[in-house]
Amino acid sequence: MKSFFFALLLLVTFRVKAQEFETAVIGFYNLENLFDTLDSPDTWDTEFTPSGKRRYDTYIYQDKLQHLARVISEMGTETSPDGPALLGVAEVENRAVLEDLVDQEAIAARHYQIVHFESPDFRGIDVALLYQPKYFKVQHARAVPLKIYNEDGSLRVTRDILFVSGDFMGEPLHVLVNHWPSRRGGQHATQKYRNAGAAVCKTIVDSLLQQDPHAQIIIMGDLNDDPNSPSVKKVLKAKRKIAQVKEGELFNALYAPFSKGFGTLAWRDSWNLFDQLIISEGLLRKEGFFFYKAKVFRKDYLLQKTGTYKGYPKRTFSGDEYIAGYSDHLPVYLVLLRQKE
Repeated sequence: MKSFFFALLLLVTFRVKAQEFETAVIGFYNLENLFDTLDSPDTWDTEFTPSGKRRYDTYIYQDKLQHLARVISEMGTETSPDGPALLGVAEVENRAVLEDLVDQEAIAARHYQIVHFESPDFRGIDVALLYQPKYFKVQHARAVPLKIYNEDGSLRVTRDILFVSGDFMGEPLHVLVNHWPSRRGGQHATQKYRNAGAAVCKTIVDSLLQQDPHAQIIIMGDLNDDPNSPSVKKVLKAKRKIAQVKEGELFNALYAPFSKGFGTLAWRDSWNLFDQLIISEGLLRKEGFFFYKAKVFRKDYLLQKTGTYKGYPKRTFSGDEYIAGYSDHLPVYLVLLRQKE
C-alpha cells in the first residue's frame, strides 16, 4: 500500500511540474551497423550485402529500420510525447540510411532532419544528429577530425566528431556527437586513443566557454569507456554529482545510473555504460533550459530472452544468423525543463 501511494505521489508531482515547465528530451543511440544493402567499393561492408555471409537483404534492412524506429518513437515519451528533440546516432553507413530511418511510419510525423558528414573510418560508419525542426535550428555544423596515430606513426583512421551549434527553442545549444575508438587490442593499450577523443572535445568546450562561461553544451556518444574511465574522469573531468560542478566544468548525467549497476551494453556477463551524456554547468543553472534527469532506455523487448546471452541487449545478428534484434547497445536520454512564462 505504501508503494502505491508513493507512486501516486510521484505521478501527481510530475503532473504539477508538467503544468509549470516545458520539457525536452535529448538522447543518443548506437544503431549497430545500420548499413544499406549495397556493396560500397571503398568501405568494409561486404558482409552487409545480399551476397555477403550474413545474407543482409532488403527484408532484413527494412525490418531493422522498423525496429530502430520503434525504439526512437518510445524514448522519453513519459515526459514529452514528441520523444527526442535531438538524437545523436552512431554506426550509420551514410545519409541515405538515415533518410530511410526518419521516413519510418513510427517517427515520420516528427519530421526529423539530419546532420551528417562522411567519416574516414575504415568500416565506413559515421555519427550523425537527428533533430526535430520545431525544437532546433542548425546554425553551424562541421566534422572535427580525430587524428590519432599507431605505434609505427601511421594515421589510425576513425570516426570524426560531429560538432553542431544551433537555436534550441530560443536558446543557444552546442552538441558534440562522438564514437571514440574501440577497445580492440586491449583496454589499456588503446586508452590513449579515447583520451585523444576526450581532449578534442575538451578543447572545443573550453573555446565555447571562453566566449560564454555559461554556454549550454552536451557531449554525447558511444565513448567506448565508462564514466569512471580516464578519458571521462581525468581528461574531460566530468563530475559525478551536480554539487561538485563549478563554473566551466562538466557533469556526467549518467553517472548515477552507472553507479547503481546500469549499463548500455554487456560483455562477458558484466555491464558497461559506454553511451554517455555529459553536460556543461550552463545546463544546471535553472536559467532557461536545465537538467532534470537522465536514463538508460531499457525495455524488456530490447533484451535477449534465451540462450547464452540472455539478458544482454538483443542485437541484429547472433554471429551470422539474423535474430531480428535492435542493437547491441541500449539508448540513453536526458530530460531538460524550462519554466513556462
